[in-house]
Formats: sequence, structure tokens, C-alpha cells
Amino acid sequence: MTALPAIRLEELRKSFGPKTALDGIDLDMPAGAVFGLLGPNGAGKTTTVRIITTLLAPDSGRALVAGADVARDPDRVRRSIGVSGQYAAVDDKLTGFENLYLVAKLYGMRRRKAASTARELLSRFHLDDAADRLAGTYSGGMRRRLDLAGALVAAPPVVVLDEPTTGLDPQSRLDTWDIVGELVREGTTVLLTTQYLEEADQLADRIAVIAEGRVVAEGTSDQLKSTTGGERIELVTADAADLAAAHRVLAAIGGAPPKLDRRARRVEVAVGAGQNGQHALAAAASRLTADGIQVLDLGLRRATLDDVFLALTRHAADDDTAVLPPVVDWPAHSGDLDREEVGA
Repeated sequence: MTALPAIRLEELRKSFGPKTALDGIDLDMPAGAVFGLLGPNGAGKTTTVRIITTLLAPDSGRALVAGADVARDPDRVRRSIGVSGQYAAVDDKLTGFENLYLVAKLYGMRRRKAASTARELLSRFHLDDAADRLAGTYSGGMRRRLDLAGALVAAPPVVVLDEPTTGLDPQSRLDTWDIVGELVREGTTVLLTTQYLEEADQLADRIAVIAEGRVVAEGTSDQLKSTTGGERIELVTADAADLAAAHRVLAAIGGAPPKLDRRARRVEVAVGAGQNGQHALAAAASRLTADGIQVLDLGLRRATLDDVFLALTRHAADDDTAVLPPVVDWPAHSGDLDREEVGA
């Protein structure tokens, strides 16, 4: 038996005056996984998140979270989710401990349970030493971690992270990634929006790209990358004087005209359809050596999620009638949406 998705969006539409924010969004987000939602500014990500978290009513369509309809049963939805928004929602006049203790009490926890939960989360997010300091003295990264901890107080089955690592230093970002991994291993569903495509590539089991209020592509990171053209050969010459010769070599081997970046002394070319990338790379290395062209770097690269994002969003913006890459079916995923709600 196929498990119900943790979040289901059906023909979701929303307009603000003449501006259409969502134009028929259909998505199933599987339980116990990280679902990445990507899109340029104004694509509809924030509107989608606000509807899922009951902060905004859709004009039409339906949104279900943990089996509850956001329009018909918003209280049940709120008991099933934790939210960390784009801006840290912490009280500067309370200590870190008091912020989390207050959230726990609002969920109905008894005093001892609320205190132990707050202490546990402070430790988990490496805020022990600052637990008794006013949150107003925290750095931006510390505030973000405290806000994320607050989203987990009630151990909800669904956690919405709206750009959770904005403003964090590299180590704090890695710590947050580890915590997201722990949540999923414990069975939590995570909806992630982010401006860091590397983050989505690293964390998301499945990704949807939104542009102009529509889903333009959906699949795993590898599936999306395969729609953008696969492999390419890149090289960096030791001497700028060799750029023209290197360009000629790759032009003879690749499946399209090479791209040239004079400032970086880089040349790259897409591997042609039906070509073996490793064979093409070996041929390029042989010709470069024969022509006496010295290179600092030579390699076979796959398309990155940045390439996918730019190609898909540009494609949607340039041609509203274009045939978009297919939505790839998600395999059957086991999971239990009926969780005990702490303090409900």
C-alpha cells in the first residue's frame, strides 16, 4: 500500500490583484524525506509556503498537510508543522532558554518537560554556552539556529524550512545540514526552500522548480541534471596565449561551439549526444598534448543544479508555451503520517 504524501497540493491558485502568484500548482511531497522547492524571486515559493503554513488562503485548489486540509482544519495543520521562516522569529528580551521554554509552554508542555526540551535543543544547536544570554546579544547565525530550534520544540511530523541557512557561517550551515539529516532519519518530512542550490543538491531527496507560478520541472537532483544536457569538458590553460588553440581543440571534439572565458582562461564544451564523455576527454587530452598546450585543469563535468535552475527558469520566462521537462514519478515511499502530537 502506497503511503499518503506528507504534503499534497492540488491545482493551487492564488492571485494578488492582476498578479498571478500561483497558477495551478500540483505537488506530492513524500513522507520522511527532504523536498526542495526552488525558484527565482517572485516565482511563487513564498506564497506556496504561506498557504502550507495556514498564513494565506488559496483562491482555489487544495492543500493537505499530514492529511489535514489547510482551509478546513487549520488548527490540526498547525499542530502538525514546525516552521522556520526567512527571518529569525526570536524575542530579543528573552534568553535563548526562555525563548524555547516559552514555545514549549505554548504547546502545552508541563514545566519540567518544557525545560528539558529547551535544554536539549540548545545543546543540539550548540547554544549551551549562550543559553542564559539575552537573544538580543546573539549573532545573526545564533539567532537563526535558535529560530530553527524553536520549530522543532514539539517534534512535528512536518517541518518547513524557508531559507534556513541565510546568514549562517559555513560551519553553522554544515551543522544545520546535519540536523536536517537527523530529522529525516527520525521520520520527519522537511520542506526546504533555499537560494543555495548546493544546499538543495546536498539535502533534497526530490526537487521541484517553480517559475511564473507553475511547476516547470520535478525529480531527483540527478534526474533534473540529465534534462540540461549531461556532460561537458572544461579546461583552464596555463597561458592566455593558448586560449585560441585550446578553443580549436574543443571545437573539433565537442557537440556544440565551445564557450570561452578569457578572464579565467577557461574553455568548455558540451559533449555531443551519443558521445562517450570519457572517450571525448581522452581525445581532448591527447590533442592538447600533441599541440603543446599546457593546462592547469582539465576535466569532465556533469551539469550542476545551477545549470538546471538557470536553464529551466529562463526557459519558462522566455516561452510560456514551451514543452517543459517531464515530471518524474516518485517511487512508493513508506511512512506513517499519524504521529502523536505533543501538547495537542
